[in-house]
Amino acid sequence: MLDVIMEFVRSTGINEFINDPVLLGKTLAMYVIIGVLVYLAIGKKYEPLLLLPIAFGMLLANLPGAELFHMEYFLQDELNYSQILHGGLVDILYLGVKLGIYPSLIFLGVGAMTDFTPLIANPKSLLLGAAAQFGVFAAFFGALFLGFAPEAAAAIGIIGGADGPTAILVTKNLAPQLLGPIAVAAYSYMALIPIIQPPFMKLLTTKKERAVVMNNLRPVSKVEKVVFPIAVTIVVCLLVPDAAPLVGFLMLGNLFNVCGVTDRLSKTAQNELCNILTIFLGVSVGATASADTFLSLDTLKIIGLGLAAFILATCGGVLFGKLMYVVTGGKINPLIGSAGVSAVPMAARVSNTVGQETNPANFLLMHAMGPNVAGVIGSAVAAGVFLQYFLG
Repeated sequence: MLDVIMEFVRSTGINEFINDPVLLGKTLAMYVIIGVLVYLAIGKKYEPLLLLPIAFGMLLANLPGAELFHMEYFLQDELNYSQILHGGLVDILYLGVKLGIYPSLIFLGVGAMTDFTPLIANPKSLLLGAAAQFGVFAAFFGALFLGFAPEAAAAIGIIGGADGPTAILVTKNLAPQLLGPIAVAAYSYMALIPIIQPPFMKLLTTKKERAVVMNNLRPVSKVEKVVFPIAVTIVVCLLVPDAAPLVGFLMLGNLFNVCGVTDRLSKTAQNELCNILTIFLGVSVGATASADTFLSLDTLKIIGLGLAAFILATCGGVLFGKLMYVVTGGKINPLIGSAGVSAVPMAARVSNTVGQETNPANFLLMHAMGPNVAGVIGSAVAAGVFLQYFLG
């Protein structure tokens, strides 16, 4: 009987802690990080739909002895599916990340939930979405300067696009070993946009510029709404074929929404499908953040570069907005440029909030949605450029 008890004790995760104090220290450090993410998700309600599954995935990956996920299975040149299917539960779920299934299908749901009307009504806002991608390329060169390999630098740079699925798709292709830190940085900063952006928006604009009231957007016909996703898919995917998985499914979801004959498909994409995929994606990505890989100097560099990318993307959009303010004779409020960072619709709400602090009668939300949805397209195109360049 004593032998049975001792065998049980030796099989527990607690025994692993006792025999390896270093593991205990690293794991406790990870639990603190997990606690912060849970607090942000539940206590502060910052991106809870993604931060909570990611945090719990991190918890599952840092339970000694659980063996739910084995990152080494996915770093091989060729996947051994027999090995994966006989691994842990999260190994099986992670196939959706490794094969690029989850990010593209989540974009299907995002497309179904996105209103491109402000962009169609004011095509100039596409330029603001493009300008905000400055943060992506600035972070890319910054990562190169700090010694990261070009492929890893590209994955880190995409954090500046403020689009989680895009960052995950690029990282799983170019630098899968960095998926945990990059995903945590991307979604954490997306959640903190209301805190990160306003100081720089105010720093770069004058009170007069922030108070500009923009004219109402023109009405958009149903024909325009239907043609837009088809045209964008053709143009973007012909120019950057590697952007097709993201842009194609984004636009298919939007077509479901605007065509008027596929309401059931649109609602399924927006709700059941997107919710299920969010759980799978969050848990799978969180599980890549084990103590051994996450607690490193590279992680600190990625977190710093991610913050710089968000700041520079915001500044790039606002500065281009100031240029448009000058060119249009004061008809464009530069604040809407900050919404080009893609995080829909949070970034547009921040533009609106900062504008109303200066002029309570100023309603910029719909104007900011143009650059905001343009940023979604822009980040997908930037991802396609990186994938096309590095994967050929």
